[in-house]
This record gives sequence, C-alpha cells and structure tokens, in this order.
Amino acid sequence: MPPRPDASSGNADDAAQAPRRGRGRPAVLSRERIVAAALESNLDTLTVRELATKLGVRHGALYHWVADRDELLDLVSQVIVDRVLPADDPRPEQWRDWLRRLAWSAHDEFLAVPGYATRTSQPHRHNQESFGRMRTQVIKAFTAAGASPEMAEQSFYIFATSLFSCLSAIENSVDLGGSDVRYDVFLETLLRGLPARDEVPGRPASNRSWAGSSAARSSAAGPSGRQSPKASRSATSGSAGS
Repeated sequence: MPPRPDASSGNADDAAQAPRRGRGRPAVLSRERIVAAALESNLDTLTVRELATKLGVRHGALYHWVADRDELLDLVSQVIVDRVLPADDPRPEQWRDWLRRLAWSAHDEFLAVPGYATRTSQPHRHNQESFGRMRTQVIKAFTAAGASPEMAEQSFYIFATSLFSCLSAIENSVDLGGSDVRYDVFLETLLRGLPARDEVPGRPASNRSWAGSSAARSSAAGPSGRQSPKASRSATSGSAGS
C-alpha cells in the first residue's frame, strides 16, 4: 500500500498571517484571519456579530467580507478547499497520486473542524465556487486516467460521496462492529476501482422481479396503504382457483 503522501507536496500554500496590530491601530482583516477565528468557534451557532466581537472589529467592518452566515460558511469552505486541492493539475502519469494527495488533505482539514465532515456529507447548499473547483479538478483527474466525459463525471460522484461519507463516519465514530475504519485501506480500495467504465452488468433479474412485484402491490394499495377491496377479492379468487 502506498505510504501517505507528504502533506507539503503539491498543495497550495496558505495565505500569510495578518500583521500584528500596533497600539491604537484598527484590526486588519483578511480572509485567512476571519476563517481562523470562525474555525475556533462553533460553526453551527456562530453569528456574524459574534465573530466581529471575537475579531475585535466593528460589525460593519466584517460586513465588507461576509454579510450573513451563509456567506461566512461559503468563505470557510473556500479556504478549506484551497488547502485541500493540490496546486498542480492532474496528469495521465500521476492522476491516482493526485487524488491520493487530495483525499489525505481532506482527511486532515475536514476532521480538524468539528462537524465539518458531517455537514459536508449531508444534503445542503454547497458553495459553487469552492466545491465547483474541486469537482472540475477531480473530473480532470479521471479524464487524464482515460475515462470518457460521462464516466469521468460518474467517477467524481463515486469519489466525492464515498470520501465525504467515510470522513463523516470517522468523525462520528460510527460503530459497524469489529475494528475502526482504516482510512488508508478505504482510500486505496476506492482508487483501485476508479475510474468508472461504460461496460457494467445490468441490474440483476431477481431485483427487477422484486421491484415489479413491489410496484404491483403499491398500485393495488389504497391511499391509506391498505389493499383495496377489489384487489383483495381478486387475490382471494386467484388463490381459490389455483
């Protein structure tokens, strides 16, 4: 199994820290400083006014950066995705290593913020600028691996949903019985199965048969979910004649 990539290889550098305040000088705001303060707080309940107090600035000064909680969470996502995405583009000879570096960075950055992995794995409005960039780059990686445009997009769905779900399971210490989740084993198994290919077997006949019988039972049921009298009589006469 390949060793965990060096965290410093290929990832974008964080922005420089804000300069120290001199006596009597107003606080200098930056994207990194705002996000750093937000990540030290409870993102589930943090308000823009509380964040302004934490930063030592007036409420109006912070509004130049974020007008409400949605914009604050978008800003947090932009910074985290910046930290997660490798700085280089995926290439045919290293697309799998590129995804490996992204996945390990996501492991570190998502789990460093309480509740972030869980929130990301749940249905909600994702920031189009940040997660849109991640989507574009991951699709580019699978295209570099030789996948067709359609299969590269399907591969992104598999990669992203699997990755976010696993990180959420780790964060919440989900007990499935037996040993804890090994992220390295999960990741290598996921990467070996990707990219998706067009040649896939169809749905098993037994499942189609079960789905068909379920649909028939549903159509025979009344609004309350009970079988209608007509359907019940048909079933009874059918049984009697068999």
